[in-house]
Amino acid sequence: MSGVGSVTALPVVDLRHSSGQLRGSLREAAHEVGFFYLIGHDVPETLVRRVLDVARKLFALSQSDKDAVAMVRSPHFRGYTRLGGELTRGEVDWREQLDIGPERPSIGGPGKPDYLWLQGPNQWPAGLPELPGIVDEWDAALSALARTLLRHWAASLGSPPGVFDPAFAETPATLIKIIRYPARAASPQGVGAHRDAGVLTLLLAEPGSRGLQVRRGKGTYPDDGWIDAPPLEGAFIVNIGELLEVATGGYLRATEHRVDLRGSAAERISVPFFFNPRLDAQIPVLSLPDELAVRADTCWSPAEDPSDPIFSVYGRNAWKSRLRAHPDVADAHGYSSSRVG
Repeated sequence: MSGVGSVTALPVVDLRHSSGQLRGSLREAAHEVGFFYLIGHDVPETLVRRVLDVARKLFALSQSDKDAVAMVRSPHFRGYTRLGGELTRGEVDWREQLDIGPERPSIGGPGKPDYLWLQGPNQWPAGLPELPGIVDEWDAALSALARTLLRHWAASLGSPPGVFDPAFAETPATLIKIIRYPARAASPQGVGAHRDAGVLTLLLAEPGSRGLQVRRGKGTYPDDGWIDAPPLEGAFIVNIGELLEVATGGYLRATEHRVDLRGSAAERISVPFFFNPRLDAQIPVLSLPDELAVRADTCWSPAEDPSDPIFSVYGRNAWKSRLRAHPDVADAHGYSSSRVG
């Protein structure tokens, strides 16, 4: 892949490269692998350290302090989840986490689409008064970075750079998870194999941590199996979500990934940032140049698995994902899993 380096098996893309080289690198990394390391970004190292520091403080709180903001209390799927409290494909994930979205008023209610319940206020631990401010800074910095990436991808695929901008206007439904994987896990499944339901994910993981694995597939790594994706100092790990795959007719890949805790000797802190459009937004489908269209995944279809449909409206896709991951929250607030659409 021209302009793309390699650490272990994943490519590295440098945001400092010229526009032409950068766009080619981004396009090929996302097409061939769907995962890559991003360096050369302008996110301050001081902010990265503050995010990791506040994450450690969060998980050092007493269990009762964390349970006081349990997600099950929130109709908006915001708050704290205990070890073993989330599911992937019906299997228990062994991690604890805090889910945080944009701080906005609730807009769900009778006669409205169920997915509008995903907007609403957060739950903040009382013992961490600095957390909301740090999260606001992180959201602003990573939203700007994600918008830059989307503009470069659009241009690299023959579309106007701003083609995705309207879907993210005014109220993008970004999501931040602050996660701890324990050193000695009761299950090897930190998080089960899955594809992200949104557009784009930027992952911050502590240096030296292990466990993230990326599914091998077509292209550069055609044999079945898993690629280890350890953190790279100063880099974000970037991956494509289902809606960006939909938008590019399968040219950019939403690659399956997991966290495998087998052999883990130390706890792992990670902070994924999910850059998602407005809940009611429909991502435009791009018309690819002929030379790229012939390289799109001809076997790909948004309806290829009837049991796991990909909805073009982001909120519907996210609602499906949340109901399946947190059935206790769905039950507590009367949400029916049969109404995932």
